[in-house]
Amino acid sequence: MTTFLIIVLLIAAFFGAMNLWTRKLTQDGLKRVPQLGQIAPVQGGSIHYVEAGDPAKQTIVMIHGLAGQLQHFTYAMVDMMADDYHVIAVDRPGCGYSTRDTGDLGQLHQQGRMIQELLDAKGVENAVLVGHSLGGAVSLAMALDNPGKIKALALLAPLTQVMPGPPDVFKPLAIRTEWLRSFIGNTIAVPMAAKTAPHTLGIVFGPEPAPEDFLDRAGGALGLRPTAFVTASQDVAGIDDSMDAQVARYPDLKVPGGILYGQEDAILSPEAHAAPMTQFGLTDERLEGLGHMIPITAPETCVAFIRRIAMAANAEGEATDKTG
Repeated sequence: MTTFLIIVLLIAAFFGAMNLWTRKLTQDGLKRVPQLGQIAPVQGGSIHYVEAGDPAKQTIVMIHGLAGQLQHFTYAMVDMMADDYHVIAVDRPGCGYSTRDTGDLGQLHQQGRMIQELLDAKGVENAVLVGHSLGGAVSLAMALDNPGKIKALALLAPLTQVMPGPPDVFKPLAIRTEWLRSFIGNTIAVPMAAKTAPHTLGIVFGPEPAPEDFLDRAGGALGLRPTAFVTASQDVAGIDDSMDAQVARYPDLKVPGGILYGQEDAILSPEAHAAPMTQFGLTDERLEGLGHMIPITAPETCVAFIRRIAMAANAEGEATDKTG
């Protein structure tokens, strides 16, 4: 047997072992984090969502960030708001138990279209959008495309501006070739993510500690799947492909609202992503000593912020109705 053939066989054996490990981690993740809600078909895929509260009340729609899932909101915030609001938390297209058919649906306006299609099918009007991180960019896309259907924006550490590249912790996702995404996702990506999870979570949550139950209660184990890697990589490309055009439309933003940021956010800079949005009518609030994952680490503060935004938007709407 030649040296070349031996090397080929060893490489094949390595990637075969990685694929088997990936399959095991995938099955473990699905068992640890089962489907919580319902799945609705939309053009280009399906949306998994959890619904709580009285549909006759003001609807709050929660949209998570990059490499996340709706459990970031069911962790605490959904239950905290369900008595007073109609709450819908969604898995963004391709994330969690949602699906999307093609990679180009990772563009911001396409994700917003799919979520809006769900809301239209459910008869939701005048929703308050709560977007965290990348979910904030998707919320802004929805407000720009459907201003008459969105009541207000309550954005938590949102992505709002063009960036030179993804944050360092997400740079391995910057892959443009679909077959390479799939190959990496089905071999080395998931085992590597499992090995480096403590370090990665330390960066994402910093300066606060990640909760010990993140993989289960916050759905983190769902990230240990090939589809999660592929979707997140498509999302990074989708941001690059659509953020320039979205930023150019901000002068047309008509939906009121605000932004809440942890001042010590290590993933997205509040100065870069919150401060510029005040010129378009959004308020800018900061939380000293807190980082990027405030929906999980500071749910009470986030809920209080959302309530203020919703109440202000409803008061403004009532005043407009009276004067109109």
